[in-house]
Amino acid sequence: MKFLSLFCLVLATAPLHGQAQGPVISPEVHPDRTVTFRVAAPKASAVSVTADWDTNAQPLEKADNGVWSLTVGPLAPAIYIYSFTVDGIALPDPGNPRIKLRDRGSASLLEVPADAPAIWALRDVPHGAIATVWQKSPVLNGDTRSMVIYTPPGYAQEPARRYPVLYLLHGSNDTPYGWTTVAQVNFILDNLLAEKKAVPMIIVMTNGYAIPYAKPGNNTALFEKYLLQDVIPMVDANYRTLVDRDHRAVGGMSMGAEQSLAIYFDHFDQFSSIAALCPNGFRAIETQYTSLLDDPKGTNAQIGLFWLGCGRQDPTHFPGSQRLDEVLTAHQITHIWHPTEGVHNYALWQQYMAEVLPLLFQPHS
Repeated sequence: MKFLSLFCLVLATAPLHGQAQGPVISPEVHPDRTVTFRVAAPKASAVSVTADWDTNAQPLEKADNGVWSLTVGPLAPAIYIYSFTVDGIALPDPGNPRIKLRDRGSASLLEVPADAPAIWALRDVPHGAIATVWQKSPVLNGDTRSMVIYTPPGYAQEPARRYPVLYLLHGSNDTPYGWTTVAQVNFILDNLLAEKKAVPMIIVMTNGYAIPYAKPGNNTALFEKYLLQDVIPMVDANYRTLVDRDHRAVGGMSMGAEQSLAIYFDHFDQFSSIAALCPNGFRAIETQYTSLLDDPKGTNAQIGLFWLGCGRQDPTHFPGSQRLDEVLTAHQITHIWHPTEGVHNYALWQQYMAEVLPLLFQPHS
């Protein structure tokens, strides 16, 4: 239905585009990693592009043939999200088949390649499998939900082997598919496994909205119940998982990072590790989880990995992430705090996943 809605949106805005002279190529990535965006809209009065590497919309200029264009960059190698606004109408790039679906709305994807294949790029290595799995959820009143499950290379060929599991959560107005279509976390892990830098694992990416997006209610609390009572038992029943806490981790970015923190501390007996990518703080740690903070020796003995990172150019999330680090440090809770240059986007989360995955499920030192 989302693809159909997107198609209808493009058709509805077709009169804006008119007839261009020859094919309109957009986006065009140049050898110096500058990128040119173009859209044919001869009847439009204003066109801009909004991208996840910049908080400000940038205007395009109109040529005599009715094609609007803008060149930006150079950009660092990564996969980015962008969209056009044509006379107030937001739409994906009509010339670009790579689509980023959100929970509400759609955009386009731009890949700026590295000189050598990046850790997130498709390489000539053994690949894991990605499956879309459907489950009828008793917790969510019988609603049927989808999730994306990655199994590592060799999973089907080694029927006696069991694997640790990472439950990986998405951000606000996103879907679980963002982890594979944008972050390409499956390729990241494929490449790390080929280099023998990570432990083979299953990754479960599920819909973080137990309550529909923008609807009232405590989504985190209901999602936590859904994950613990529906998703994890289904995964353990249908996949060859290692079911003890030492082989189960939770992580996510943005909203998913905050959900992960709540789930981790609420169910410390079920998860040994956490990766919180750019959370907007977690002040509940100072009021609801004092028993864990006040017993650093006992808590640290149970932590497999506690990884926290955020980009310094992320004005809405960096202060909260930094404060969480300060609280953990003050209570001598073992964790990795990794502030970096970067904004709130998948380009940063690709880097973070490449750093986090090799650290998961390693033996205690």
